[in-house]
Amino acid sequence: MFIDQEKCSGCGICLPYCPAGAIKLVGKKAVVDRELCLECGNCGRKQVVRCPKDAFVEEPGLYEGVRAVRKFFSDPATTHKVTRIPGRGTEEVKTNDVTGRVRRGEIGLALEMGRPCLGTSMQEVQRVTMALAAHGVVFEENNPLTHLMSDRKTGAISTEYLKEKVVSVIIEFTDRAERLPLLLETIRKVARELDTVFSLDLIACFEDDGSLPVLETLNQLGMKPRPNAKINLGIGRPPAPLYREGGPCR
Repeated sequence: MFIDQEKCSGCGICLPYCPAGAIKLVGKKAVVDRELCLECGNCGRKQVVRCPKDAFVEEPGLYEGVRAVRKFFSDPATTHKVTRIPGRGTEEVKTNDVTGRVRRGEIGLALEMGRPCLGTSMQEVQRVTMALAAHGVVFEENNPLTHLMSDRKTGAISTEYLKEKVVSVIIEFTDRAERLPLLLETIRKVARELDTVFSLDLIACFEDDGSLPVLETLNQLGMKPRPNAKINLGIGRPPAPLYREGGPCR
C-alpha cells in the first residue's frame, strides 16, 4: 500500500488502524513502511479508516509475484491468484459438517499462526511445517499454504517466499487419532522456538454414544480445550460416511 503524498494532509487518522504499525508521520505527511506493511488493505477501506483525502493507493501489480502472498494471506476480501484458492485455509477449516473430511478414528488439526493481532513470517511458518513433516504429516491439498511449499515431504516453503510477512497463515492437515499425542507434543516443542502466536484447532467426530475420545487424550496431556464451534450449513449435500472406504480409517 502507498499513500499519495499530494493528497495526504498528515491528519494521522490512519495510524492506529494499521495492525503492523507500518504507517508513520514523517514531517507533515503519512508514509507506509514497505518492509512492515502486510498488504492487509485495512487502511484503504473507506468504511473503516475514512481517510478524508482518499490518499491510499494499492501498489500496481500487487496481485502478482512474490509480494502477492502478503495480500492473499492478510486481506480476507481477496481470492488467491497465486494458488487459485480463496482464503487462508479450506472452506471448512475448523469445522467438519460440510464435506465430512475428518472421519471417525481421525483428527483434523489446524494451526492459525499470527493470530490474534501479531502477524507472522513464512520463516516462522516453515519451522512448524518442517517439524510436523518430520513425522509424516500430509498437508491439506486445498489449503493455499501447501501450494507454496517446494517440498511437501519436508515441509519446506519455496525460498522466494521465506522473507514475506503476513497477518495469518493456517497450517492444516488430517491424521490418525492415535497420533494425536505425538503431534501435539511436536507442536508444543516447536512453539518454544517461535516469535509469534498461534491458535490450535482440533476437529474430531463424536461416537454413537455421544462421547468424544480425544477429550481424554487432551486431559492426559494437560490441555484444556475451549468448547468453541463454527457451523457451516451444507444444504443439499449428502452426509459423508463415518469411515473411510476399506476400513475404519487409514
